[in-house]
Amino acid sequence: MRSDMISIVIPAYNEEENIPILYEKLRSVLEGLGREYEVIFVDDGSTDSTWEKLKEIAQRDKKVKLIRFRRNYGQTAAMYAGFQHAKGEVIITMDADLQNDPEDIPRLLQELDKGYDIVSGWRKDRKDPFLSRRLPSMIANWVISKATGVELHDYGCTLKAYRADIIKRLELYGDMHRFLPALTKRLGAKITELPVKHHPRIYGRSKYGIGRTIRVILDIFLVKFLNEYINKPMYVFGTAGFLLLSLGLALLFYLVFIKLFLDEDIGRRPLLILSVLFTLAGIQFISTGIIAELLVRVYYRTREDKPFMIEEKVNIE
Repeated sequence: MRSDMISIVIPAYNEEENIPILYEKLRSVLEGLGREYEVIFVDDGSTDSTWEKLKEIAQRDKKVKLIRFRRNYGQTAAMYAGFQHAKGEVIITMDADLQNDPEDIPRLLQELDKGYDIVSGWRKDRKDPFLSRRLPSMIANWVISKATGVELHDYGCTLKAYRADIIKRLELYGDMHRFLPALTKRLGAKITELPVKHHPRIYGRSKYGIGRTIRVILDIFLVKFLNEYINKPMYVFGTAGFLLLSLGLALLFYLVFIKLFLDEDIGRRPLLILSVLFTLAGIQFISTGIIAELLVRVYYRTREDKPFMIEEKVNIE
């Protein structure tokens, strides 16, 4: 990691028309900062000429570094690969579709210099369709903020600035890139939000739609678990198991009492089946908690596998 160096990480998937324009805009902004920088493009298995366009640029400019995946793994894997290869003290992520504006980068850095670990972009005047993009995003942002305790207006904005020592501590899988600020909460990260520009997409097609809403909702539960119980899964499983087991045993004792002392028939009572189910479920949850505790310890000892395969690198040592 190099002090005062900036790493720009950009996932790209089928953005052949946008790449040359984005590069020129980025170069103009970054050279004006007077700081050392690198731009890392991660080609997420593009099927158009995105990779060829990137290689042409990288041959002219050694500050442009390229990673190419064997297939499309998704934005989370692309960002994770970029983080792992970034050498800068500060890492800035942005989209390759020209909807994020490179001119916002100096403002993100200024905000980061105030003592924050993460500065998250807020597309306050978002240029996307309301029903299919903005409305679901507004609902998701509200739910994520309430569930995680990290209040942000726009979790989905890729334009963010991170301190490398914070973001590189995370292991990213699935579709967790939109939850990065919330995931750093357990690391004690100081997070703020900054309104940024947002432009309508001119070239190419959006890779996102309303269909990802269900995946976002499921991921919210996972983030909540990771933040609150990743180091103590026994608390969540054990608590549920203890309550179910206690309720099941209490019902069984009640049934035994009325059988022995009141001489009532309990064999045909639905309560008997319910008490047995509660007891077994309680034992199951407690057992799951114990297994989860063991898995957490294995997780911290064997974190070497990566959720992607790299086919080619350019200008990366």
